[in-house]
Amino acid sequence: MKKASVVILNWNGSSMLAKFLPDIVRHTLAPDVEIVVADNGSTDDSLRILAGFPDVRVIRLERNYGFAEGYNRALEQVQAEYAVLLNSDVAVTSGWLAPLLHYLDTHPDTAACQPKILSYDEPHKFEFAGACGGFLDRWGYPYCRGRLMNHTETDLGQYDDICDVLWATGACLCIRMHDFHEVGGLDNYFFAHMEEIDLCWRLRSRGKRICCIPQSTVYHVGASTLKRENPFKTYLNFRNNLLMLYKNLPAKQLRKVMAVRFLLDYTAALQMLLTGKYANARAVCKARRDYRRARKQYAGQRQQNIARATVAIPDGISTRSILIDYYLRGMRK
Repeated sequence: MKKASVVILNWNGSSMLAKFLPDIVRHTLAPDVEIVVADNGSTDDSLRILAGFPDVRVIRLERNYGFAEGYNRALEQVQAEYAVLLNSDVAVTSGWLAPLLHYLDTHPDTAACQPKILSYDEPHKFEFAGACGGFLDRWGYPYCRGRLMNHTETDLGQYDDICDVLWATGACLCIRMHDFHEVGGLDNYFFAHMEEIDLCWRLRSRGKRICCIPQSTVYHVGASTLKRENPFKTYLNFRNNLLMLYKNLPAKQLRKVMAVRFLLDYTAALQMLLTGKYANARAVCKARRDYRRARKQYAGQRQQNIARATVAIPDGISTRSILIDYYLRGMRK
């Protein structure tokens, strides 16, 4: 069994593989570490590109299962103590993996960790999807050390301490395979977006730690599959966020949060409508509708999550509202 498997999920990302895979191989490959590319039924020339990397193991999935199910299926074919879920648009640096593995080796109560994630296009700034570790505000909106709403901070070393977080980003998530499978892996229905937050919440609620290890640094392009304003991305983010809250919040908190989110979500849809983002406004309304339809199928999972939780509300869920902090108080970090 390998110490670690670095698993890259690819779907029609031949340009990213050609650009970033050589450095991943150079800075990662070791006798106890394997690199795996799980191809999600690509129709471009990804497989031709991969044929030029004989040291990379290729898992061929017959169709695009999305991020969540694609990784679940790939990790069923991996035998390692740790798995690293690595986006294909991430540039790694020399020695990037060692601090992550060392921390998990020496902290058995920690289930997963992430590196510091900086922007590939603006290397002095944190990257949107993960930055230096993630949290949720009181209404379920994600934010990070280094990113509040759409504002990303300049990296001045202000988050260079190892820190417990609520969630680590799926762009570069180093996780114990045992813990991944123990809590059921990623939620296939999510397809993409919020699935790593949901996974980490389950781990945290069962007493496991999630950490950011900024002694490791990678650079992420971000939004290479779905751009930030893409209506399908808007749909997935709103729907999956609501389902995540439903799956994990205790009943008392859930009622209040969902009442407030009803108002906030439709306010967001109205703002999109008034600014001409008609497809995104429709996506929010569809997300709300599909969330209501999906709740029945999640009743069992919700009951199981609540029953197995040793912590009702894990650390990392704030009592503040980032909407108030950002829009009314002018906070940017």
